[in-house]
Amino acid sequence: MGASARLLRAVIMGAPGSGKGTVSSRITTHFELKHLSSGDLLRDNMLRGTGFPRTLPQAEALDRAYQIDTVINLNVPFEVIKQRLTARWIHPASGRVYNIEFNPPKTVGIDDLTGEPLIQREDDKPETVIKRLKAYEDQTKPVLEYYQKKGVLETFSGTETNKIWPYVYAFLQTKVPQRSQKASVTP
Repeated sequence: MGASARLLRAVIMGAPGSGKGTVSSRITTHFELKHLSSGDLLRDNMLRGTGFPRTLPQAEALDRAYQIDTVINLNVPFEVIKQRLTARWIHPASGRVYNIEFNPPKTVGIDDLTGEPLIQREDDKPETVIKRLKAYEDQTKPVLEYYQKKGVLETFSGTETNKIWPYVYAFLQTKVPQRSQKASVTP
């Protein structure tokens, strides 16, 4: 059986805004893996503030259905996530997303193309963000402990996805075939 037939069942965990989406897309860019995200599958759940696996029973059910090989836990300080999430502003009609820190609108609070006002999603307001992060922490603590006991938890800590990514990449290189020799650590 060739290495290419290897199936890696990985779960990426991290608080809302920790960079799961970015890391997932980089993984599929650099490795022969299909990105199957609970975020994509359960987008409607995500909008209701739920995710998968967020609770111990969910983690156990997932394990019964699929033997999970590795759990990549993105550990980003809450203060950093709070800044990251509350910096997001949206133009509702087009779905254009601005970030005050690294992709600001030309005029604060105004869409570049239409001149219409930007809004902040309820989810991105500071008080909501703090609540979501606390809820995430309380809910997933037993999940992380469960995976830790199983010996499949790998935690990557940092404040920026670009700084965490090389470590995730190096770890995955030991697990799965790369897409091509040209693939590199750069995003």
